[in-house]
Amino acid sequence: MVETIAAVSRRTPAKLDAAVSPAADGRLAARILAHQVTAVLVVDQALRLRYLNTAAEMLLSTSSRAALGQPLTQFFDCGDGALAEHLALVAHHQQPVTEREVRLFFSDGRTATVDCSMVPMEEDGGDALVLVELRQVDLQLRLTREEQLISQNEATRTLLRGLAHEIKNPLGGLRGAAQLLAMEVGAGALSDYTEIILKEVDRLGALVDDMLGSRRPLVKRPVNIHQVLERVLAVIESDPECHAQVIREYDPSIPEFAVDEDQLIQALMNIVRNAVQATEGQGRVVVRSRVLRQFVLAGHRHRLVARIDVEDDGPGIPESLQQAVFYPMVTGKAEGTGLGLSIAQSIVHRHGGLIEFTSRPGHTVFTLYLPMEGEG
Repeated sequence: MVETIAAVSRRTPAKLDAAVSPAADGRLAARILAHQVTAVLVVDQALRLRYLNTAAEMLLSTSSRAALGQPLTQFFDCGDGALAEHLALVAHHQQPVTEREVRLFFSDGRTATVDCSMVPMEEDGGDALVLVELRQVDLQLRLTREEQLISQNEATRTLLRGLAHEIKNPLGGLRGAAQLLAMEVGAGALSDYTEIILKEVDRLGALVDDMLGSRRPLVKRPVNIHQVLERVLAVIESDPECHAQVIREYDPSIPEFAVDEDQLIQALMNIVRNAVQATEGQGRVVVRSRVLRQFVLAGHRHRLVARIDVEDDGPGIPESLQQAVFYPMVTGKAEGTGLGLSIAQSIVHRHGGLIEFTSRPGHTVFTLYLPMEGEG
């Protein structure tokens, strides 16, 4: 046993020397970079890609073989050309730069929010390079935004229920008094005034009901989501004022799953109609369906979630409205009531889902997430 330990101890230094040899050290560094969850890229002064790891390939949706030597801005930018400017400054002044929550716009239409670090470095020959690290923060931001939307929806519903109670009680008394007054005045000249009172009371009562949305229990049954979408689009496209180009990008692999069809149609109708109106009936509206696997909604992981995107190329939602767009009575349209998105969010929330959106001039996307708990 003593001889065996001694033999091992004599062999160990040779193995350690091999482990820290330059070649092995380089291979280890390459493996570490390849397994990083942070996207790591290296660009030269002309912003051409010189290196990208596996995470960067996934972020750019390309391979190293196809990307190397290509300008980085061919794959994505910050929307205002700021990325190229920052990279050039880092390479020129040899000063690192870090930015938080940078929005990237990819050439294939995707977007991502990242924390970006840019560090100057030199090649063996002395050429200036920039090491770029991109860490996606979309998930954390989405979860935070999701919590805010759920909390906002619940607070709104509680407020509206209390407001409806306080409004409808006096409305009932007002309507009863107007009916008694109508009986007293008969068919004389004053009957027109009592009729106006009754109509306005009924209109206000209907408005309160609309703000509350449907209170009947959901009646779920398995449906094909694309048949639901087609019913909505058939109504939209039959409008003589709609000249928008409606593009369908459906995933045919989505199975049937249980929803309340009538209420879901109402929610989708509100969103698609808003998209068409945003383009003034002349632009481009894309309706897209996809399946997400192992997706988290409201803190619950779902095996399958249906994602429905409604995208338009209108002017976008003003920043001043974006934080309150799901509140009732908030609208950017002069003739709008501001109830459509609030009702849609409430319907989808009752299905265990959520509606989110991103908006900038020329590109607005509303996304519905619907859990497919009863999928086959």
